[in-house]
Amino acid sequence: MTLAQQFAAYSKWRTQLSAGLEAFRKCLSENELSDAQTELRIRQLLEKLREDRLNVAFVAEFSRGKSELINAIFFADYGNRMLPSTAGRTTMCPTELMYDPGKPPGIELLPIQTRESNSSISDYKRFPDEWKVVPLNTKSAESMQEALRSVSEVVRVSPDIAEKLGFASGNSESSVVRVAEDGMVEIPHWRHAIINFPHPLLKQGLVILDTPGLNAIGAEPELTLSLLPNAHAVLFILAADTGVTQSDLAIWNEHIGAPGGRKKGRIVVLNKIDSMWDELKSEDEINAEITRQTNSCAWTLDLPTSQIFPVSAQKALVAKINKDASLLKRSRLPDLESALSGELIPAKQEIIHENTDAEFADIYLRMHSLVESRLTGLREQLGELTELRGKNKGVVEYMMGKVRIEKEEFEAGLQRYYALRSVFSQLTNKLFDHLGLDALRLLTSTTRETMLEATFSKTLSDAMKNFFSVARDNLIKSDGEIGEIRTMMEAMYRKFSVEHGLNLGAPSNLSLLRYQKDIERLEFWCDTHLNTMFQLMTHQKNKLTQKFFEEVATQVRRAFERANRDAESWLKAIMAPMETRVREHQIQLKRRLESIKRIHQATDTLEDRINELLHVENNFVSQIQSIEKVGQDVQRILKVSVSHRNLLSAA
Repeated sequence: MTLAQQFAAYSKWRTQLSAGLEAFRKCLSENELSDAQTELRIRQLLEKLREDRLNVAFVAEFSRGKSELINAIFFADYGNRMLPSTAGRTTMCPTELMYDPGKPPGIELLPIQTRESNSSISDYKRFPDEWKVVPLNTKSAESMQEALRSVSEVVRVSPDIAEKLGFASGNSESSVVRVAEDGMVEIPHWRHAIINFPHPLLKQGLVILDTPGLNAIGAEPELTLSLLPNAHAVLFILAADTGVTQSDLAIWNEHIGAPGGRKKGRIVVLNKIDSMWDELKSEDEINAEITRQTNSCAWTLDLPTSQIFPVSAQKALVAKINKDASLLKRSRLPDLESALSGELIPAKQEIIHENTDAEFADIYLRMHSLVESRLTGLREQLGELTELRGKNKGVVEYMMGKVRIEKEEFEAGLQRYYALRSVFSQLTNKLFDHLGLDALRLLTSTTRETMLEATFSKTLSDAMKNFFSVARDNLIKSDGEIGEIRTMMEAMYRKFSVEHGLNLGAPSNLSLLRYQKDIERLEFWCDTHLNTMFQLMTHQKNKLTQKFFEEVATQVRRAFERANRDAESWLKAIMAPMETRVREHQIQLKRRLESIKRIHQATDTLEDRINELLHVENNFVSQIQSIEKVGQDVQRILKVSVSHRNLLSAA
């Protein structure tokens, strides 16, 4: 199965899962079982599926054939090159290829001058007026080619302006841009580009990140702090004839394969192996030479050879367009596509499966348990009324008194429930004292003041270290408080189960470990790019402070924002079962008492009431069957692997 077929299968699986969740939501609504919290949780699951993206980043120095590789893997069926692929520099700014059905096809370009502000690319995505939009005529290949050339545009500015925008100028090897004879320098015209294109793969949720070379990568911190780390796969492209050059190694060490960084999903592509196809050499000699280059690259980058793929993107593109199977095989691109389809998509599906399965299972069990409790309560009521057949008035009075006592005992037990709510509220406030954004804002403010008032480099360095130390400590404390809340809820769940027969199961869990890992990753970046002796000695205090808060503290804030959303959802989810079951039990006890009262007062005949409850019992049984059927359908879809041979033909 090709990458395109595998991705289509994954997209189809995701669509089926969404349809199953919609059917489950409809079933709950039709049976009057849903509540505001359940509706919110299902809607959030559906939104995650709708917004699900598969992010694949392509990283390389100039002239490595990166754009040609993107064309060969994803857009050969288009019959032409979608991205411009010519000699020299074709991508000057980070470029995202995606599809948003709410917008017409086009290219959104963010001016390079926006770097002067304190706002990130993500912030600017919320302000469409800041972007220049170039329409895309998808019916004309020539028109598209012309429009797509905009991502390679440059602008000439003075060295001072270039420096201000993050492009260090000079004539040394470390300089980002070179000064021309007239004293001007060329820098990218655009800071970021988003190409909205209705390609089938992009419609299904694929997002391709095409990055510029080393100099431009280093000048855009959000690329290395957020976009690249969050990519599901990073393809690092080298030239087969040169192997790993000094600039290639710099990109790898600084942005992709840094010590402690993850290796999974990192794939190295040795492109342009056709340059080694020497007619004076045998096929075995050519293959041996390619193998030697592969082994050399693996040793230099400290990767297993299984993660390095020699290919010819240009020959593969030609082969696919001309349907030349022999040339395609020789290009070796199918090996790379097989690795991507065999590892990337199943891994992505597993993430969706885990996230959806746990949440759905909790909702399903709660709803199923709710109907079962209603059915159990109704059958108790039926049993009580059936026992009254042929009994005298005194027995009816005894039964009424028994239910009244049970109701009073439960209401007395509610005092513990109300006390629980009070403690729960206190623990929640304590949790957000550490996890909340107010605490982070205070930390950010005090850190900024310390850095701006610092007179020594050590004070600046210590302030940055303290920022991460406090942020990490707040997450660790929050994790402890989450554990305390869960322990308290487990005890209360068990108590109500034993004393009142309320089967509440086990409360769901929440871990903040992923956010602790985010903080560690950001601290490592800061320690290698900002908080170094070289940076502290060569940059002004104000500029270094600005870079820290624009590039690092912003990412920390986003991590805390996501952690807060997770915590808020979890707190609602952990209390909802208790609230629902307590309310249901109160209603059932009230109905049992009223039913016996009506029999006692002879306002209803016993048989009429029994028949009425039998009809309700049938409705509850039907509700359970409906929930089980729809729930099993969702669980069946979740268990299907996209690599299953029958998935493409599934209904």
